[in-house]
Amino acid sequence: MKQIFYFILLVAGISSIHSCKDLVDEEGNPLIDLNQSSGFNGPRALFREVTDAKTIAEYQYNGLLLSKVLTEGNSVTNVMWSGDKISQVTFNGRLDLDGDGIVEDDSIVYTQLFTYGNLGRLTIISENRATYKRTPAVPPTTPAGPYVLNKRVKVLYDLTYSSTTGKLDMINMKNGPEAPGVPFEYKDYSKTWYTYLGDNVSKVERHYGVITGGINGPAVERYGYEFLNYDSQISPYTLLPFAYNVSALLKTDAGDERSFILSPNNPKRISITDLTEPVPTPFIFSTAYRYDAQTYMTQGFSVNYIYKPL
Repeated sequence: MKQIFYFILLVAGISSIHSCKDLVDEEGNPLIDLNQSSGFNGPRALFREVTDAKTIAEYQYNGLLLSKVLTEGNSVTNVMWSGDKISQVTFNGRLDLDGDGIVEDDSIVYTQLFTYGNLGRLTIISENRATYKRTPAVPPTTPAGPYVLNKRVKVLYDLTYSSTTGKLDMINMKNGPEAPGVPFEYKDYSKTWYTYLGDNVSKVERHYGVITGGINGPAVERYGYEFLNYDSQISPYTLLPFAYNVSALLKTDAGDERSFILSPNNPKRISITDLTEPVPTPFIFSTAYRYDAQTYMTQGFSVNYIYKPL
C-alpha cells in the first residue's frame, strides 16, 4: 500500500523545523512566525505549509476568498467563486498519483465543476482530466521528448450527508476514459464512508472496484483510516473552504489519509490499514503539536503552518 510508505517517509524522514524563512507574503505583508509566542489578534488566513526541505503548499487570496494554490512540481490550482461558494477548480501541474512520496513526471490538467443542493451543501463534483506523458531522456545525448496527450478521463463524485448531523456521510465516485468515436462508459468506481467522533472525522473507509454493464462489481481494494486522540485546538484547515478541502482530497486516489483536514481539531495519531490483507495490520503514526497563543496549530507531523493577517 503505497500511501502507507509515503506517510512513513513524511513522518520519519523529515526533521523538525528550526526556523522559518520568507516571513512575508507575496505582497510583502508580515506573516505570523511559527515559533513566536507573542499574541496575534484579528482575522487570519493560512498562507503556507512548509517543511525544512520545501514548501508543500502556498495559498493566495483575492480579498477574503481563496483564489490560487501553488504546490509541488510547479503546480497551480485556481479557485473560482460564484457568490460565496466555490464554483470551479482548475489544476495544471504534476501530482504524486500513487502515494509513494514522489511527484511524478506526468503533466495533468483537470477542471472540477461544483453543484450545490437545496440546503447549500456541495452535492456533485464533475471532473474532466487529461494526462500528458513524454518519452524520458536518455543521457547523455537524448533529451526528453515533448508532452503528448496520453488519456482523458471523466469523473463524477456524488456527495451525500447524514440526515441527522448534516455531516458528510459518503462520496460515490465513478470514472471512465474518453476517446474520440467511442461511446462514453463509466468503468471504475469507489465508495468512501465517513464516521465522526463529535465534529471530527474519526474513521474513513474506501472501497474500489470495476463497473461492468453499469453495475458495480465486488470491491477489489479496501482501505481503512482512523484519526485518533484529537486535541481541542484549532486546525489550520478550518481557514480553508470545505469545498476546496474536499477537492484537495480527491486530487489522487491516495488522499484519504489526509481526511482529518475536514475536522475542526487535530488528530495526534493516524492509523492506515489495507483491509484486503488476510490479517489487516494497521500502520500507526503519532505526532506532538505546537500551537500559537490563539490555539491555532502551528506544527505537526513534521509540517509547519504559516499564517498571515487578513
